[in-house]
Amino acid sequence: MQNQTIIQYFHWYYNEEQNLWTKVANEAAHLKEIGVTSVWLPPAYKASTGGYSVGYDTYDLFDLGEFDQKGSVSTRYGSKEEYIKAIKALQDQGIAALADIVFNHKAGGDELEKIPVRTVDPNDRNKFTSHVFEIEAWTKFTFPNRSGKYSKFIWDHQCFSGVDWAEDLKETAIYSIQNFVGEGFEKVPSTELGNYDYLMYNDIDYRNREVVEELKYWGEWLVETTNIDGFRLDAVKHINPDFIKEWLEHLAQKYNRKFFVVAEDWNVENTESQLEYINLMEGKTQIFDSLLHHNFFLASKDGNGFDMRTIFDNTLIGISPELAVTFVDNHDSQPLQALESYVDFWFRPLAYAIILLREQGIPCLFFPDIYGGIYDDKDKEGDETHVELVALPEVEIMSKIRASLSYGLQRDHFDHGNCVGWTRAGDEEHENSGLAVLLSTGEEGFKEMEIGKNFVGKTFVDALGHREKEVVIDENGWAEFHCNAGSVSVWVLKTQ
Repeated sequence: MQNQTIIQYFHWYYNEEQNLWTKVANEAAHLKEIGVTSVWLPPAYKASTGGYSVGYDTYDLFDLGEFDQKGSVSTRYGSKEEYIKAIKALQDQGIAALADIVFNHKAGGDELEKIPVRTVDPNDRNKFTSHVFEIEAWTKFTFPNRSGKYSKFIWDHQCFSGVDWAEDLKETAIYSIQNFVGEGFEKVPSTELGNYDYLMYNDIDYRNREVVEELKYWGEWLVETTNIDGFRLDAVKHINPDFIKEWLEHLAQKYNRKFFVVAEDWNVENTESQLEYINLMEGKTQIFDSLLHHNFFLASKDGNGFDMRTIFDNTLIGISPELAVTFVDNHDSQPLQALESYVDFWFRPLAYAIILLREQGIPCLFFPDIYGGIYDDKDKEGDETHVELVALPEVEIMSKIRASLSYGLQRDHFDHGNCVGWTRAGDEEHENSGLAVLLSTGEEGFKEMEIGKNFVGKTFVDALGHREKEVVIDENGWAEFHCNAGSVSVWVLKTQ
């Protein structure tokens, strides 16, 4: 069986002339060639800023680029027809398509409502800081240009637990909506800021059963409309986990299939909250290993001061590898973003070797590391911003190696603070499989490593081309492998 590999097929600054859905369809065969088995697509529905939006300011879940709403028919990524064609193009190559699901909030309401609210302490959302008073807020969603097609459901303030803007007062605050289910926010996995249910925009309230049933119906509509294979769940630590479990179980039972699901539970401090979320979800979802990403970030900044023997400490892959989806960076950690923690370019190939060529975890590639990207902009003061994201040729090479050669028993050699490595012994199912990986965050590195007696007398070469000298495996199945300073080498069987 081939190893799984996901790619996040977008980034915050995607600005190519070709719209993204068309690029996905055109690149499907190439993605298969480099070993990708699943593609995580960005939010496909209309957002509050229409064709400009990256999709997370969700307006209408039923508008996949079909209706003239929020200033455009198509989304930033293309039309509904192009989205469906992109999914089919992937599936024709045997690649699963994953939909990005934003269930925490809605934005861009169509009508104002006078609603009862209380302000809360932004640093402790369990504490009210006012008595009940009324504000005008954009909490009514009627989707007039969709005219009830697909769903006639109208969202109003009874569907939300909080907002952050009072239109009549022209004031920003965190306003707890006093609706029929009571006051205060829902209990959610994150207890940051007292209760981190409220994140942004109109916060959806899952204590309202009509909301739950509408979104279960929408899930059916999405599956039947697009034939999607799985889901990436956004911002789950801010959402009632009982709803997510119910939603996933409903679709699994309705279609008698197991959808692939990965949840974003962003955490860079400790494993406790991720373990708690795994327990709450009863293992129903994979989890992005943001803790490993953070270790990569720290290692890239600390250089030879970081002890590589600890790279898996305090990570999801270290405690629950069967549920970990590993990544080097994503759209939230990119430069200029709120969670900016971009791994330095010198370390990125090393980090990719760790997520792609080891047994544990399902790796997720990031679009700019395959395709690159440039972002130029000016702020209100006229100051220019330039972000250049450089494609890394090593990533495609290692992704191909993962698909074809990275199999068999894994032997770790994490016995030096700056130079670590591992080997894979290969298996009978994958011809010429087996490899050795060595990386150094300091000076040029070398290490004696065991790869197995089945390779005695065989010659290995560096697939990344960083080392010219070949390596021959000795009579005990061992050899001395090398890598350059601040680099990684991937040693594979010489076949010519």
